[in-house]
Amino acid sequence: MKSLLFLAAHSAWNRRLTLGVTLLAVALSVTLLLGVERIRHAARDSFARSVAGTDLVVGARTSPVQLMLYAVFRIGEASNNIRWQSYRAIADNPAVAWSIPLSLGDSHHGFPVVGTSSAYFEHFHYADAQPLSFAQGQPFAELFDAVLGGEVAERLAYHLGDRIVLNHGMGEVGLAEHADKPFTVVGILARTGTPVDRSVHISLPAMEAIHLDWQGGAPLPGLAIPAEYVRKFDLTPKEITAVLVGLHSRAAVFKVQRQINTYAGEPLLAVLPGVALDQLWQVVGVAERTLLAVSAMVVVVGLSGLVAVLLASLGERRRELAILRSVGARPTDLFLLLCVEGLFVVLLGTLLGLALLALLGALLAPLAQAQLGLVIDARWISPDEIVLLAAVVGVGLIASLVPGYRAYRMSLADGLTPRV
Repeated sequence: MKSLLFLAAHSAWNRRLTLGVTLLAVALSVTLLLGVERIRHAARDSFARSVAGTDLVVGARTSPVQLMLYAVFRIGEASNNIRWQSYRAIADNPAVAWSIPLSLGDSHHGFPVVGTSSAYFEHFHYADAQPLSFAQGQPFAELFDAVLGGEVAERLAYHLGDRIVLNHGMGEVGLAEHADKPFTVVGILARTGTPVDRSVHISLPAMEAIHLDWQGGAPLPGLAIPAEYVRKFDLTPKEITAVLVGLHSRAAVFKVQRQINTYAGEPLLAVLPGVALDQLWQVVGVAERTLLAVSAMVVVVGLSGLVAVLLASLGERRRELAILRSVGARPTDLFLLLCVEGLFVVLLGTLLGLALLALLGALLAPLAQAQLGLVIDARWISPDEIVLLAAVVGVGLIASLVPGYRAYRMSLADGLTPRV
């Protein structure tokens, strides 16, 4: 067996250029396959870590997935708002320990603006129940104070004391500005790897103040209320977008959910975050499986190239194999020789693919977190990845049987007799 491995290694080294290209193709395909798997898990983890310790998410009647998308992940827009009286009824429920009102709809250079209360900084948790913390500054205290997420401050190069102007509506261009009521940056949150990093936070009264002279999504013609006069008005919100709810006991979650869903004042929807996320993964599961299938096809193409290279080399190696037969090698030995060569290339390509994946992960992880909010942690191979790698090696071994069987069929006479 040692001599067989020795022969396989030397034979592969003599054809190192051709096999090297094939080895690189196998390595890249393995990197793509595992890369898609890790990004898939990172996306799920990033969504799951976006809210922790919240028992219910409440909004206007819509689908659970849509409610989670706009209330937690700031994706899309609410179909309707809920009245402030409805929020007060939820917050005053004896089973409710805390509640965080959220008002959405405005933006700043494409980043969503979140109107909320001080409870947001006290009760909002993410990942493994980690609380929000400030990298600089403090929560808003004055009417026109703003607290920025870590990504907003970094990408727009904002610092404490800077003045910013909010836009009416979501988007980056063509939006009307609340230019007459600028905000002052008083706090910058530490990065969390969640949508909080990409949000601008203001108080609910401030959200009301900037819309005092607006109606129907547009400023009222001929009416402008200066910032110094807005405090003379009642700034209690009329409507909000959603509510995050925490309960004294999780055992009461279904009872409270039923009470909210059957609330007589207006149609409301209360969802459990975990259940809504499961529904979301069912929706995007087809895309995940499609990406995984495409990656698997790339691996198959890479292994097909390996088979083609080994088969093409048999024509050049006919005399080499015949000489091995003449010195006592059995057809089974030739079969094993080709299989070992193919398996050697697959194993080496797999190891190279893992190394390349680790290198790309170290280089691109900060960029993925900054641009996409994906937290890709450096970690050992997961059980799912071990299964994928075992499948790659297994398919590579099966593919190596083809040139091995072809070599097995070659006879000594065929190797020594010149072709006419």
